[in-house]
Amino acid sequence: MTDRFGAFEPGTVWLVGAGPGDPGLLTLLAVHALQTADVIVYDALVSDDVLALARPEAIREFAGKRGGKPSPKQRDITERLIELARAGHRVLRLKGGDPFVFGRGGEEALGLVAAHVPFKVVPGITAGLGGLAAAGIPATTRDTNQAVILMTGHCATDGSDGIDWAAYARTGAPLILYMAMSNLPKIAPALIAAGTAPDTPVAIVVRASTEAQRTLVTTLATAHDDAIAAGFEAPAIIAIGAIAGLKAALVGAGLDARALP
Repeated sequence: MTDRFGAFEPGTVWLVGAGPGDPGLLTLLAVHALQTADVIVYDALVSDDVLALARPEAIREFAGKRGGKPSPKQRDITERLIELARAGHRVLRLKGGDPFVFGRGGEEALGLVAAHVPFKVVPGITAGLGGLAAAGIPATTRDTNQAVILMTGHCATDGSDGIDWAAYARTGAPLILYMAMSNLPKIAPALIAAGTAPDTPVAIVVRASTEAQRTLVTTLATAHDDAIAAGFEAPAIIAIGAIAGLKAALVGAGLDARALP
């Protein structure tokens, strides 16, 4: 596999996407990295099934960041990657989904560039697309939408750092939200106030593509209360728009046996 996919050289860092959770969704390059790395620095959303593919001798270091909980600082994580690489290790920075889609992989890559540490980026299936597909929800169809917006729901606050939900609502494109569960009580009213219909379909997928996957289809007006009633917690992907309403037809065809009705 080394000849086909390239050597994982000592003193280098590979920024690798682990996909949404199912190890079957890993790329061949990701598997190659897992079976070659000396040290694996992994995020909270990397599943145990994915880590199980690593070679037994590899050192595993947890560097997960979870909202509202004590987490390593991003600067410390980047500095640790640099330190490990300079010590001559093959360093695998393993991230859930895709490292460059809300994974702070870009920040780490810039830090490696500044430190003159060689690195390679291995894309992964981002949860906003692969996770929805696993739940029987297409990101686009010709009959529903010509665009889709991937965005974070983490910064749903007022002020300069907040998101202009009205601007996004005016596009009419479905929104696929990462890290939005805790801010759903703010997001839904903001979208409704901006003109989005209260009965707009919403799909919430937790633990996407894993055996613990659960899916809830509801409406924008009731999404928060329904999610609480169903016991849904992060990590989750939230899709808002017509695409969420397509789930019933696809599940009826037997696509997603793990999802809730």
